[in-house]
Parts: sequence; structure tokens; C-alpha cells
Amino acid sequence: MQQKNLHPAAREPNWINYWGWGSGDMLGAGAQAVITGWLFYFFTTFCGLSAVEAGLILGLPRLLEAITCPLIGYVSDNLRHTWVGRKIGRRKIFLLITIPLLPSFALIFRTGHTFYYYLFAFIFFELLYTMFLIPWETLAAEMTKDYKAKAKFAGARMIVAQSSAILASYLPTLLISQFGGKDSPDTFFWMAAIFGVIFSVVVLIVVLTSWERPYGPREQAVLSQTYGGVSLKAALSLPVKMFRDLFSTLKIRAFRQHLSIYLGGYLSQDIFNTAFPIFVATVLMGATLVISQLMTVMYVAQLISVMVAIQIVIRTGPVLAYRIAIGLFGAALLLYLGFYLARPEGFEAGFQALGANLFGALDPTRTEFSSALVFWLFAPIVLAGLGRGTLNFVPWSVYNYLPDIDEAVTGQRREGIFAGVMTLVRKVAQSAAIIASGWIIDLGGYVSPKTRPGELIVQTPEAIQTITALMVGGPLLMMLLGLVASWSFRLNAGTHAVLVHEVERLRNGATEAQNEANRQVVEDLTGWSYDRLWGRGNGSAASSEASPVQQHART
Repeated sequence: MQQKNLHPAAREPNWINYWGWGSGDMLGAGAQAVITGWLFYFFTTFCGLSAVEAGLILGLPRLLEAITCPLIGYVSDNLRHTWVGRKIGRRKIFLLITIPLLPSFALIFRTGHTFYYYLFAFIFFELLYTMFLIPWETLAAEMTKDYKAKAKFAGARMIVAQSSAILASYLPTLLISQFGGKDSPDTFFWMAAIFGVIFSVVVLIVVLTSWERPYGPREQAVLSQTYGGVSLKAALSLPVKMFRDLFSTLKIRAFRQHLSIYLGGYLSQDIFNTAFPIFVATVLMGATLVISQLMTVMYVAQLISVMVAIQIVIRTGPVLAYRIAIGLFGAALLLYLGFYLARPEGFEAGFQALGANLFGALDPTRTEFSSALVFWLFAPIVLAGLGRGTLNFVPWSVYNYLPDIDEAVTGQRREGIFAGVMTLVRKVAQSAAIIASGWIIDLGGYVSPKTRPGELIVQTPEAIQTITALMVGGPLLMMLLGLVASWSFRLNAGTHAVLVHEVERLRNGATEAQNEANRQVVEDLTGWSYDRLWGRGNGSAASSEASPVQQHART
């Protein structure tokens, strides 16, 4: 029977679509800003948990996502073969499910519960987070093929992300001043409750302002054969096909390089985020209010950094921006190491004189004004923010182009698979980094205030030394690994334009590149010889037992 058009026609995105889709990172990055910035500190300061226990709660759920991330990505790619996928949308069905459940975020930030309560509450939210994140991340890659438009989507996303991080860092300051003026676990509960409501609202905005990639002619033809649904045999074979397709993504050269760049930038921040609040509390002897204000400065700098990075990526490509970011973040870490080693004279007295307002240090009319105090308070954290903002932006700006490279190899569009693999690798690596960080902090002798939640405990010199070494050395090592991978990464506006041009030629039946220069570009990005592209021969990167649409795409 004749298939009617069930999806919106292909169209050009406008500013409403850029910002509507980008608003989703209020959940994507906002939740992570709260979790990575505050949850370890909350558990060890107010819940009586050890550093090891806090690390396990933050780390173990991410190991479970080794299954959920790729599964959601794979299922969302293939839901278009079902009635639900055709009527509601293979991506949007996941988004709609999460809307009423996201306010449960606040349940994590309740004191007086056991280790297992916090573990399962966090697992539940992480499942909701993954159900949103994987399908949402695919939509920007589906709504346009234009290099600049993809960069604008990534830019809008990151500006929202950094704005949400500013809110996550400064909201405790506002709540403390509003409800008591001192450290309290209620500060974090109300912060999480506010964010939970915001999360539901922004997911609704994403649903209303984005669209999924329309069916191509070949997919329309296959739909007429699969309109009745997927057979039981095909359903039972899904796990094997899923993991085969997942591993096939690693055969794409640019994707392998991208993963190294991605992990180098993000794992460096995971380690820093875990250790930084404790470093402030032990080395600077500051409480929640101080941590909140320093993190706010950092996230404002990240927002500025993203705005600059957008232009760098559009004009020159992601590699230069990535290297500049590593230099800035690395300089910040070395400054913190210098502060720990030198312990500048007069800093502690000047710091304590500021009271609850660190920004008072910037007032030159104060009798206690000290340029050294201003430098050590703000120079490292501003440099860290300038570097971190770009480190956040670059990998997700690159992701939008990866399905184009994969299409040249397989002849398929697999946005969900790539989002699933990226998040899978990220979560597993993040889990290992956080668990290891918690273990190292605990091994160094850090004492959690179990009997006096919310109070500062003077730590031993060995504990402080361990925290400082972790906060400085861990990120530097991770960024070094990413820097090495960046030297051979060739994706930029020019090479992407060549790739898209050659993909169109392959789609029209070409078997040879238009010229030698084009062939070299495509082979460098894909890691495959041109005569094996578009799923030709036995060397296809994708599964030989693909879904019905995928099988038809190769015929």
C-alpha cells in the first residue's frame, strides 16, 4: 500500500530551532553541573558517607549505562520500523516519557538515608537522564547537514549548558542567603527541586521546536514492506546486531580520534570537579558559600569561552580551539599547584577578612585591598573556566559531523548509535575516574565529618597533599592524552564540505572520487579506501545483518 508522509519535510533550521534544541542542555549539562560540582561534597559533608562510598554512588550507575546507553541509541535508530516510531517519533517518544519523572532529581539530595537509598535514587535519575540525552543528541545532526548550522546548534547548546552551570554554582549562594545564611543540606534539596522542574520544562521545549530526519526514498520503499512491524525472530536478534553495530563505529578513523579528544577533555574535568570543592574546603578553608562563588566565576568564564570557541571552530576547525583550551586549563592547574607549594604570605588573613563575599576582594577602595589576594582568588579559576568551556564545546560540535563520515562508509545514517557509543564510553570512563578519585582521596587520609555534618574538619597534611596532587596531576594527564590524538585529527569546514560532496556522489552511484585531493580527504577521515566505501565488499563497517532499512540501503 502507499505510504503517507508521516514526518515533516526537510527544512532549514532558524534561531528558534537552534535555541529550542539547545535548551535541552539545561538538563544535559545542568544536571551534570549539579552532580559533579556538588554531589560528592554533599555526600561526604552532610550525609556521613566516606569518600569511597560517595565515589561508588557516583560511579556504579555509570557502569550500568554500558548497557542502557547503546541500547537506547540502537532502539531509537530502529523505532521507525514500528507504529510508535512512525506516529510519535523514534527520538521524541523517549523525551515524552521523561517529562513527568524528572522532578525526582530532588530525592537524591535528602539527608538521613542509607548508602543504598542514595545509590538507587541516583541510578533511577541516571536512567531518566540517559533516556533523554541519547535521543536528544541525535536531533541536531538530523536537522541539518550544513557545517555552519551544525556549529550553531553546538554553540547554542553550549551557551545554554554554561548558563545552567552558572545557575548550578550560584544557586546555593542565593538559597543560603534566603534560608538561614549558613551551610545546610536543605540548600541542596531546594536547588535540586528547582532544577527538576526546569528539566521538565526544557524537555517539552525540545519536543516542540525540533524535528527528526525525514525518510529518504529508499527508506520509504522499505517501510511499505515493514509496515506490519518487526518479526519475533528479528526482535530476538536485536542484541547481537546492536553490539555488532556498536563496535563497527570504532572502525571509523575520525571517530576513534574523536573519542580520545572527548575523553581527554571531559575526564580532566571529572577529576577536577571531584577534588576542587574539597581543595577549597581544606586548602582555602572555605565552606559551601566560598565554593559556590568560585564555581560561579569559573562557569561565567566558561560561557565566555564557548562564545569565542564557536567562531574558532567555524573558521578554522576544532583542533586549534582544543589546544588553546588545554593550554588555559593547564595553566590554571599549575597556578593552583604553585599556590599550594608557596602558601602566599598574608593570603589567609586577607581571605578570612572577606567574610561571605569573595567579590569584595575586587574593590580597590577597601583598606585591606591586596592585588596578590585578587590574583590567587580569581586568576586560576578564570583560566580554568576559559579552558573548560572550550573543552566542553569542541567534542559535541564534532559529534554533529560524525554521522556524515559514517554514512560515507556504510551508506547509513546512524546518529543514535554514535550518540550511544559516545555516552557509553564517556560514562564507563567517568565511572572509573570518579571511583578512583574517591578511593585516592580516602587513601590519602581525608576525614569525612560523619559526626558533625556541615562542619569543616582540619585535615592532615598528607590528606591535603593527596587532594592537591589528584586535582592537578589527574587532569593534566588526561589532557595530554587528548592533545596527542588531536595532532592527526583533520576534520574542519573544508574537509567536511569535501566529505558531504563525495557522499552525494556515492549516493548517486559514484565508485571513484571526483579527484585525488577529494579521495585523500575522505580516506583520511574514514580510514577506509575509497573503493570500499558505501558498504561495498565484505569490509563494510556496519553489520551484515542490519535492520530492514539498513539492509535495503546496501542494495
